[in-house]
Amino acid sequence: MATKGFLNPTIEKLSPEQANKELEKLYKEVQLHNKLYFQEDSPKIPDSEYDALVERIRQIEKLFPKIKISQNLLDKVGFEPSEKFEKVSHLQPMLSLANAFSEKDISDFNLRVRKFLNLDENSQLEIIAEPKIDGLSVCLRYKNGQLILGSTRGDGSNGENITKNILTIQDIPKSLKTGNPPELIEIRGEVFMKKSDFLELNKKQESVEEKIFANPRNAAAGSLRQLDPSITSKRPLNFLAYGCGSVNSKLAKSHWDLLTLIKSWGFQVSPYTKICKNNLEANDYFQEIMINRSSIPFDMDGVVYKVGKIDFQTRLGSVTKAPRWAIARKFPSEKAQTRLKKITIQVGRTGILTPVAELEPINIGGVLVSRATLHNDDEIKRKDIREGDQVLVQRAGDVIPQIVSSIPEKRSSNSTVFSFPSTCPCPLKLPIERVSGEVAIKCSGGSKCPFQQVERLKHFVSRQAFDIEGLGGKNIKKLWSDGFIKSPADIFKLRRFKDKIKNLEGWGDLSFQNLEDAIEEKRTVYFDRFIYSLGIPQIGESTAKLLAKNYQNLEHLMLAIKECKNTESSEFKDLSDINGIGPSIANDIIEFLLGRENLEAIRDLASELKIKDLPTKSIKSSPIKNKVIVFTGSLDSMSRSEAKEKAELLGAKVTGSISSKTDYLIVGKEAGTKEKKAKDLDIKLIDESQWLKIIKSN
Repeated sequence: MATKGFLNPTIEKLSPEQANKELEKLYKEVQLHNKLYFQEDSPKIPDSEYDALVERIRQIEKLFPKIKISQNLLDKVGFEPSEKFEKVSHLQPMLSLANAFSEKDISDFNLRVRKFLNLDENSQLEIIAEPKIDGLSVCLRYKNGQLILGSTRGDGSNGENITKNILTIQDIPKSLKTGNPPELIEIRGEVFMKKSDFLELNKKQESVEEKIFANPRNAAAGSLRQLDPSITSKRPLNFLAYGCGSVNSKLAKSHWDLLTLIKSWGFQVSPYTKICKNNLEANDYFQEIMINRSSIPFDMDGVVYKVGKIDFQTRLGSVTKAPRWAIARKFPSEKAQTRLKKITIQVGRTGILTPVAELEPINIGGVLVSRATLHNDDEIKRKDIREGDQVLVQRAGDVIPQIVSSIPEKRSSNSTVFSFPSTCPCPLKLPIERVSGEVAIKCSGGSKCPFQQVERLKHFVSRQAFDIEGLGGKNIKKLWSDGFIKSPADIFKLRRFKDKIKNLEGWGDLSFQNLEDAIEEKRTVYFDRFIYSLGIPQIGESTAKLLAKNYQNLEHLMLAIKECKNTESSEFKDLSDINGIGPSIANDIIEFLLGRENLEAIRDLASELKIKDLPTKSIKSSPIKNKVIVFTGSLDSMSRSEAKEKAELLGAKVTGSISSKTDYLIVGKEAGTKEKKAKDLDIKLIDESQWLKIIKSN
């Protein structure tokens, strides 16, 4: 947890090692809060604090791309569905939204959209603005006008079947009020509880000594995700529709028209939705909503902006987690004063040591905050933060909730300056080291450090990696400390210790059998997930997929990486030319995969597994399928980003430079030296009109 004052001056001073350590902690914290919020309906921090955690990750990764741990959590939506409910797949993913925290962020969003669509500043770009309701997102599936399924967001791809509970909400029509309904459509919206109903519910709960809800969002989520629909039926839940998911017919030309149509079908839509013609109107809308939020009957945590034209939305598409055509601007921060009890040191997977402030629990905006990250030793010294101090804690939209400052006038007379430890807090008390010219402090032990060993194993079994049920952090630590697991491959050999493990406290025949079954289920793994599980620096899920797609299997990857030791080789050029990788990430991949200990661990692990090729979408016919293409110059009809995305959707491999392996060069205006090199290599040139024909014909 950090301060706004920290973000600009301190991140720029961070070393790669320190940023790596901080990211490790932040990712674990975000994963925990994802589970608490999306699966257990029991968040421990407010949305603004969660957003700040995510934004802090983005800021660090942007400034230090080489030491970026991974992209997995930021590429994920929500959290996996609870086992209490039947899991159902969405026809179209329920994506999350990128966050904005200032007027400038919205201006930058506008510029990105214009650049992607190749629109100049004079072209009209209508934006739809609406309050961001703090409730539970749901998906309603209608077939021939009849409601057949209701589900939660879940992890974005799969949600929980809550149809019986959905049917108890009066705002949700059982059938669409139209004589010509779409054959199949998904309506997306928010289930929420009005503030007045929330207060009344808590009074009733208290009178019968039942659970008191922390806020309307928790009350709505807890009410909707009941196993007994009769309980849901007694709760005052509301629903506002905000758009569509999968639909098999084009319904409207603009998002405004779509909302109007949805409303005519019997749904409630937000009465506060507004059309904004420019950034000034968008900011005025935000200020108006923020000023009047207390008089609006439901809780909200910001404003959502959406590109108005449906055609533009379609062209913009989405990144892994969020649509490019929408963004959420969050409300600003709150502050409170409390006592810093103790400063503890945490060790991450890469060995970076991060100081953490243990606080007297303080309520900030309705949430109890008891811990705050202090980031690094330099930050502690700069702010002169000491154990026992009264400190000002802030949770803001643009940074992690953090300590703004100490309050010296309230400091004890016997207060002492905090001294950063000279050894790692691990049992071996290994020496620490500071990278020359950097602020990060790191354990020098590497793979010898027990804390790092455990953290690497936790990463391996994490949900985005092998996702082995029953091997959470607690069990990993216990099995490691008892000597049963030292490397990832050891997990698949646990049967050797069956008699010992089942006799441990909390274990038994059934629990071990369940674990063994879960492990056996994971012996078959897709190649991209295998790559991600290794914990290669800078390799998140998206980059792991790129590697899997380009190298197809482990043997091909390792053979190519072996040749990459020579940075002048064609293999190194091929690796660094993969769209989204580049030389920096390429060097990290090579260094990791060719390290002696890592190489042995990978071979040992692979011998225990069946590694499957990454599943790909079938592209029946495309003139550029499996072709290597390069773009040069500017296109009039679309941006370079949009052109690359369309090429990849048609099965092409897009690279950044011309080589003998290039099949086509797409030539725009002011092509430069790539066109000449392509001609010298007798590579086929495709102009913009030919490129557009390829797109339209496919």
